[in-house]
Amino acid sequence: MLNKQLYSQIFLILLFLTFCATPLFAASAPITIEADHMTSLEANNTVLFKGNVDAAQADVRIRSDEMTVYYTGVEEGKKQEVKRLKCIGNVEITKGEWLGTGKVMNYLAKERKVILKGNAKAWQDTNLVSGNTIIYYLDEGRSEVVGSRPSATVSGTTDEKKKSGRVRATLTPQ
Repeated sequence: MLNKQLYSQIFLILLFLTFCATPLFAASAPITIEADHMTSLEANNTVLFKGNVDAAQADVRIRSDEMTVYYTGVEEGKKQEVKRLKCIGNVEITKGEWLGTGKVMNYLAKERKVILKGNAKAWQDTNLVSGNTIIYYLDEGRSEVVGSRPSATVSGTTDEKKKSGRVRATLTPQ
């Protein structure tokens, strides 16, 4: 006989599958998410995945230490939809030949854009670009890279400027 906890876990999984039935990256491809642990926070309309998170849909794959899925609340006559994803720790996202990494990633579903922050890097084939923030537009296949602003520190009576975090690109001729 199934216990109450197992019924609760099955319900949470079915709930998650219900709101993930809406497109995340591809028009109608199913989404699969695997992790060591999942917690549904219904009051906040979120699902938290922790530990070796691996999510995929069509040619998009996301790996991270932690992923929070934010979805719309239940409204009469409307399906629940994913609003955004937030991934933290060892983030890696691939789409086709494009690979992006960073410490934190936000995916904004309505705008269909990925924002990587914290030592963000992106590769396409053998070409590499890095900066503080990389914004990747999924539908357009284009990205923007932003360096961090220069900062200054005061040491004694003289100002010492830190090296600014500029955008860096390494292009390999074909």
